Amino acid sequence: MNGTIFKCPLSTNIVSIVLLLVLTNCKGVDNKESAASQQPREFPVIQVVAKDTVLHRQYVAEIMAIQNVELRARVPGFLEKIYVDEGMEVQKGQLLFKTNDQEHRAELAKAVANLLSAQAEARVMEFEIDNLKIMVDKNVISKSELDMTKAKYEAILAKIEEAKSAEQNAQVQLSYTEIRSPFNGTLDRFPQRTGSLIDQGTLLTTVSDVSSVHVYFNVSEIEYLEYIKSSADERAQNNVIQLVLADGSPYPFDGLIETMEGEFNANTGSIAFRAKFPNPSKILKHRATGKVILTNTIRNAIIIPQKTVFDIQDRSFVYVVDENDQVQIRSIFPKARFSHYYIIESGLEPGERLIFEGIQTIKPGMSILPQPIAFETEPDTEATASIVNTSFP
Repeated sequence: MNGTIFKCPLSTNIVSIVLLLVLTNCKGVDNKESAASQQPREFPVIQVVAKDTVLHRQYVAEIMAIQNVELRARVPGFLEKIYVDEGMEVQKGQLLFKTNDQEHRAELAKAVANLLSAQAEARVMEFEIDNLKIMVDKNVISKSELDMTKAKYEAILAKIEEAKSAEQNAQVQLSYTEIRSPFNGTLDRFPQRTGSLIDQGTLLTTVSDVSSVHVYFNVSEIEYLEYIKSSADERAQNNVIQLVLADGSPYPFDGLIETMEGEFNANTGSIAFRAKFPNPSKILKHRATGKVILTNTIRNAIIIPQKTVFDIQDRSFVYVVDENDQVQIRSIFPKARFSHYYIIESGLEPGERLIFEGIQTIKPGMSILPQPIAFETEPDTEATASIVNTSFP
């Protein structure tokens, strides 16, 4: 009994000492880990710079011939002859199609005969008037008979004018049986063939003048305002544009912006510009497609890598490092995006520092050890930026 009472206090003291040592060691480990977690981490940092940049905006374009006219039959009949072939180059005034003209020649012959008859009748009346004048002077007949004959003569003169008009109309109708090219151009497909019965207004073909082409493309209202508000020198520079063909190859000739539409499209909010391109080799065809590239110089543009930017809902942000090496969140407004970079409209100033990598682990207010790194745009985009999307919330 006494032995048991004697050993119990000793065992309790030993256990207490062991627990105290364990708790002390655990607390020391926690303090070391906490101290380690509070030490600033290293993050790569870039400095914001401003530089002159040339932007190339790309727009989907529709290519149109400077003249494109449908050739239609002016008079009904059978298509008697086709003198040309589809896709053929033709000259102004060249005969292309001919419809049967027998009826129209008959109408012309009838009109000519009526005119000759009226003219002969008029000559007879002229002789009669001369005779009546002599008889009136000799008081053989009264003057009223002469006046009546003169009135008949005037009616015959009116009949002559009517016959001349009928003859001219018959000649015009006959000329409509021959369809000629209104200008130098290229012919399209022929929906009608020799022997076809055609009505007035039947489409025979289309002729296009593609010695030069008009290229239409739509720009947003913001881009329209940028263009309008630019200086005369800048606008003269911006008016020169390039064309990329459907296969991605560049067109060898530059174009020039000539005009624009008078109103915005209510559905898209855009307005169409028209440029003119030379087409000496006739590569470009009516209703072809491609892309136009507009060049725009931006002075002192602020360019940052896309990897420094993150989005929250419909807004863009970056982490800025202040003079105390603490991280602050900053809202920015991108103006354009190209390749792997943003051009910033507002929110940043030259000389400020941004977190370049590791933004997923950053929290506002953190202290860091900034590691400056050199930031340069890619060689191909240092002076030229090709915009692939210019719409930002």
